[in-house]
Amino acid sequence: MKFRVKMTLWMLAVLSLLFGAGGSLLISGFFNDSLEREKDAAFSSYRMAWSALQIVNGLDPYLDTEAIAGTMEQLCQQNRSVWSALSLSTEDAVLYQSGAALSDYLQELAPPEPGSCLIRVVRYGLDSHYLILSGVVETNGEALCLHTAHDVSTLYAMRRSQQRTYLRVFGVMALLCAAASYTVSRLLTAPLTQLSRASRAIASGRFSSRVPIRSEDEIAAVSQDFNRMAERMERNIAELQQAMERQERFVGSFAHEMKTPMTSLIGYADLLRGGGLTPAEQAEAADYLYSEGKRLSNLSRKLLELLVVKERDLPFVEVSPAELVEELADRLRPLLAVRKITVRCDCRPGTCLLEPDLAWSLLLNLADNAQKAMGQGGSILFRQEMLPDGCRIQVLDTGRGIPQEALAHLTEAFYRVDKARSRKQGGFGLGLALCQEIAAFHNGSIQFANRADVPHGACVAVELRGGRP
Repeated sequence: MKFRVKMTLWMLAVLSLLFGAGGSLLISGFFNDSLEREKDAAFSSYRMAWSALQIVNGLDPYLDTEAIAGTMEQLCQQNRSVWSALSLSTEDAVLYQSGAALSDYLQELAPPEPGSCLIRVVRYGLDSHYLILSGVVETNGEALCLHTAHDVSTLYAMRRSQQRTYLRVFGVMALLCAAASYTVSRLLTAPLTQLSRASRAIASGRFSSRVPIRSEDEIAAVSQDFNRMAERMERNIAELQQAMERQERFVGSFAHEMKTPMTSLIGYADLLRGGGLTPAEQAEAADYLYSEGKRLSNLSRKLLELLVVKERDLPFVEVSPAELVEELADRLRPLLAVRKITVRCDCRPGTCLLEPDLAWSLLLNLADNAQKAMGQGGSILFRQEMLPDGCRIQVLDTGRGIPQEALAHLTEAFYRVDKARSRKQGGFGLGLALCQEIAAFHNGSIQFANRADVPHGACVAVELRGGRP
C-alpha cells in the first residue's frame, strides 16, 4: 500500500474518531439537557395534579371517588395543554382518563410504591415518545393510581434530524478530508517518487540522473545528499572506466614492447643454437642479443621506478632545487654540445623538502625528452623559482613542439608522440608517466604546453609542493 493511501486512511480514521465522538457527544448532551427540562416540567405538572388530589382529600377525607374524578376532569379542562393523557384509577376501576388511546396503555403500567413518583420514557406507536409519570395517592383509605403522559416526540424527532444533518456533514467532511490528505500526501511524497525514479535510473546505468529540488525541507535535504552521492558515484565510475582504459592500453603497449625484443631474442638464440653461423654472423647475433637484452633491462628498471614511486613511503629532506638543476645542466652540456645544443639555467636560491633521488630522476627524464625532440642545434633552458610551499621548475626547448591531440595523453604509460623516432632513440613512453607520479608524490602537478615566444618548442612546468623547512 502506498504511503499516500496510508496517510489518507489514517486521516479518515482520526477524523472519524474525533469528529464522530465530538458530534455524538454534542447531540447526546443537547438531547439529555432538553429531556431533563421536559422531565422537570412534567414533574411540575404531575405535582400540580397530585397536590390537587391531596388538597381535595384534605378538605373532605370521605369524599367519594366520583367527586374526585370530577375534580380531575375539571383540572384537565383547565390545563388541557399540560398533559397528553391522564389516568386516575383504583385497583378495580378507572375513575378518570383523557387521551383514550394512550390512557388504555397507561392502565397496563405497573403502579409504583405508595408515596413515590416513577418517571419513565416509553415509545408508543412508530415515532411517538412519551414521558410517563406514575404515583399513588391514598384517599378515604383507598389507593388511587395517578398516571400522566407528556409528549416528547419532538425531542426525539429533533435528535434524529440532528443525527441526519451530522451524518451529511460528516460525509462531506470525510470526502474533503480524504481529498485534501491525498493531495497533500501526494505533494509531500512527490520528491520521494522522483528519488525512487532516479535511483532506478542509476541502477539501470543512467548515472547522470538527478533529483530536482524545489523546497528546503528534510526531503529536499535527502534529495541534495542523494544528488551529491550520485555525482560522486558518477565521477568514480568515470574514473574507473578511464583507469580500465588506461590499464588496457598499458597491457597492450607492454605486450607490444615485449613482443619485438622477445621474438628477436628467440630467433637469434635459435640461430646460435643451430651452430651454422659464421664468426661474423655469430658476433652480430650476440650484439643483437645484448642490445635487446639491454632494452628489456631498461624497461624493467622504468617499471620498477614507477612501482617504487607509487609506494610513497620515502622520506623528504631539505634540498636546494637550484643546485640539482645546475648539476644536471653541467652534466648535459658536454654531451649535447656534440649536437650543437646549448643548455642554460635561470635559478633562484632557496631550499625545500624533496626526495632527492626522485627529483633527480624527474629532471633527467624531462631533459631526455627535451633533447629527443630536437635535431642538430637549439637550446634547452631550465628555469627554477621558489614557491611558498615548494618550488616550480620549467624545461623549455626549441624542438618540434607537441601536437595538440597529444597533450592529454603525454603522461600515459607507453604513449609516444612519434612512435618510430622514439623507438629508434630507445624510448618506451614511460618517462613522463614517471614524472607525473613523482610530481604527485610531492603533492604537485605537471603541465605541458607549446611555447609562444619561439616558432617551435615546448614548455614543461613541474610544481613540487612538498613543503619548505
